[in-house]
Amino acid sequence: MIEPQRLCGRWLIAMGKINSRSKGVRGEMEIRDIYQQNLGLTFKRDIEQYRAGDHGDLICTDMDFPFVTEVKLYAAGYGARPDWWDQVCKAAQSAGKLPLLAYRFDRQQWRWRFPLEAIASLRDYIPAPGDVRYDWRYASECDTDTAMMIIREIISDD
Repeated sequence: MIEPQRLCGRWLIAMGKINSRSKGVRGEMEIRDIYQQNLGLTFKRDIEQYRAGDHGDLICTDMDFPFVTEVKLYAAGYGARPDWWDQVCKAAQSAGKLPLLAYRFDRQQWRWRFPLEAIASLRDYIPAPGDVRYDWRYASECDTDTAMMIIREIISDD
């Protein structure tokens, strides 16, 4: 016979298990809603991300949107993991767009990581002949309000 306490402990463990795919979908939907509310643009989940590599999580219905967005929602941590940034950079390179990482740990605010190239494009930067684009390893992070302001400025210049 199973002891009730032990049975209860097993039940709690089973009920407490987190499905990482559903948590990821929840994060993607949060970011989709943030985009909709702040930019007025429509995004959908990229189902190909599960079938093939080098895809972001969200696709903008406006094909001129300059970013590939990767969304990460994790229980705990501090700062973006390097493999997250590598993942979105690879997907952005494949798409010919800029990488954008949105990540959040439980009970924290969203953080957004842009390559410095995106921020440099906000000013009238005219590269001299032979200038090299900014390396995507150089990035900056900000909160949601700042990220939406940067994105609005970038898409208004296009």
